[in-house]
Amino acid sequence: GKLWGLVKFDLALLKILKKFGPDICLSHGSFYLAQVSRLLGIKNITLEDTGNMEQIALYRTFTSCILSPDCYVKNHGKKHLFYKGYHELAYLHPNRFKPDEKILGELGVDKGEAFVILRFVSWDASHDINHPGLSLKNKLLAVKGFSKYARVFISSEKELPEELLHYKIPIEPNKVHDAMAFAKLFWGESATMATESAVLGVPAVYIDQTGRYYTSEIERKYGLIFNFPESEKSQKKAIDKGVEILSDATDKEKIKYRHEKMLNDKIDVSAFLVWFVENYPDTIAELKENPEIQDDFK
Repeated sequence: GKLWGLVKFDLALLKILKKFGPDICLSHGSFYLAQVSRLLGIKNITLEDTGNMEQIALYRTFTSCILSPDCYVKNHGKKHLFYKGYHELAYLHPNRFKPDEKILGELGVDKGEAFVILRFVSWDASHDINHPGLSLKNKLLAVKGFSKYARVFISSEKELPEELLHYKIPIEPNKVHDAMAFAKLFWGESATMATESAVLGVPAVYIDQTGRYYTSEIERKYGLIFNFPESEKSQKKAIDKGVEILSDATDKEKIKYRHEKMLNDKIDVSAFLVWFVENYPDTIAELKENPEIQDDFK
C-alpha cells in the first residue's frame, strides 16, 4: 500500500510494454517506466546523473538498478552502481559520433571561422524553481561582447525577443551536435549542452546557481567547463570568461590536451551499457567486484 502510494501511473506506457514484452527497460530517470516495469515484473535500469530528488523518490523503490557517473556524490543504496564516464559520452564519444563539416555551409560560416553557440532555457522543469536565469540585459551584453570575436548563434527553448531573433541558429535540432563540434565556445544555461560541448572538445561557460556534479568535475579535472551561478555579478563574470576564451588565439593546443585527457580517463559509455545490459544481472556483481573491468570499454 505505501509502496504504490508513490505511483504516478502511465496507462499508455503500460499498454505499450504489455504488447512489446521487453526483458529489460532503460531510461534516464523515468519514474513512469520504473513503476510500470515493476508492475509487470520487468527488470528496469535507471540512468541518473542529475540528482533531482523529487524524481528519484518516485523511481528508486521501483527500479532494479541505478547507474551514475562516478563523479555523482550521492548514494541511493545497494542497487546504485557507478561508471567512469558521463551520460553524454554514450552518444558523443569519438567511437560513436563524427561531426559533419557540411553543417558549416548551413550555418553560413567559412571553415576556420570562429563562432559561438548560446543556449537559453525556459526554466519550466520541476527542479528549476527559484532560478532567475539570465536577464535580457545580460543576454544582449553577451551577444555584443562575443560578436567582436566570433559569429553568434542562439538556441533557445523559449521564443526569442525581437532584439535577438537575428541570431537564432538556422539549423534543425538534430544537427546541433555537428554545429557544436565546430564552435569555438558554448555559453549558456544548459548543463547537458555544456557537457556535450566539453565531450566534443569545445570549452563551455555554464550559468546555473545549482550546478551539476559532472560540470564541476569537468571544470576541476579538465578545465573544459567554467561554472557560474546566476547572480547579476556572476552573469557579468560569465560574459567576461566567454570573451576571454574567444579572444585567446593560442588556447587551441591546451584545449586539445585537456580533451584528450578526459577521453583517456573515461569510457565509451555505449559499449559499457551494451555489455552491462546483455549480461544483466550478472554484471552487477562483476562491476562491484572488479570496477576496473570498465577499462575494457575505452
